This record gives sequence, C-alpha cells and structure tokens, in this order.
Amino acid sequence: MVVGAFPMAKLLYLGIRQVSKPLANRIKEAARRSEFFKTYICLPPAQLYHWAEMRAKMRLMGFRAEAVKPLNEDAAAELGAELLGEATVFLVAGGCLVLEYWRHQAHQRRKRSERQTAWEAMRDEVGHLALALEALQEQVRAAPAQSALEELQAQMREVRARLRARDPPSAPRATPEE
Repeated sequence: MVVGAFPMAKLLYLGIRQVSKPLANRIKEAARRSEFFKTYICLPPAQLYHWAEMRAKMRLMGFRAEAVKPLNEDAAAELGAELLGEATVFLVAGGCLVLEYWRHQAHQRRKRSERQTAWEAMRDEVGHLALALEALQEQVRAAPAQSALEELQAQMREVRARLRARDPPSAPRATPEE
C-alpha cells in the first residue's frame, strides 16, 4: 500500500475543511434564531463591515461620506451571520494550514537530525579508519624494507650453494628392519 503518495494528513485536513462548511451553516442558523447571538455577535461586525464598505465605495466615487446610515436589523443579522460563517470556514482553513506547516517543520527537523546523526557516524568511522591507517603505516615502517629482504634471500641462496658444493649428495641409507 502506497501511503507516501497520498498523505493521510492532507486527506484529514480536506475532510475537516469540508465539515467546516456545514458547521458554518449551522452557526448561521443559530445566529438567526438566537436573539443574544444576533444582538451581540452578529450585528456589531455587520454594522462595522457595512460602514467600512460604504465609506470605501463613496470615496472611490469621489463623494465625502460623513455619515453612513446603518443597516436595518434584519439585513445586519443576515450579513453578520454570513460574515460569521465565512469567518468559521476561514479559521478552519487557516488552522489546517498552520497544522500542516507545523507538521512539515517537524518533518524537516527530523530529517535534519537524521542527517546530523549520519554525518557524525561517518565522521566517527573516518576517525577509526584514520587510526587503523596509522597503525598499518607503523607496521609497514617497522617491517624490514623490501630491498633488505631481497638481500637476505640472496645471501641464503649463496649459503645453500656453498653448503651443496662442500657436501656432495650422499646416497640414501637403508634402515635395517627388524
């Protein structure tokens, strides 16, 4: 099963975002039904949004907007509920982005740690190999030189040749059997 090609975390985040839309719709419905929610949570942001939007539009058209007429309560409640629903979707999507960023950063830290560990292991191995090389170099220095070895072999051949010249090969002797 190939899990790396289709990360489960991304699928989970997509599912959360899809679930947030119906959640936003339920919040909108609750805002329309509840008088407290409508009065204190939906109306103030809706009126502020309407005020800022109307001032920006009037300035773009070249008028001075000194006083902006507020929305009626029903329109403000509807606009506030829409703003709240959109804010809910936005916050859930933003939360998913933050979680994905944290997950990515944790993955990067883990990879960096693994690389650092591998680097230290290689450095230790190189140190051990350097020590082994030094020991082998000392053994080579301590061993007789190749020319000295060849000289000793030549001397041995000479000694053998002299010994053969002095003593003629003797006949094999039979050993008496009992």
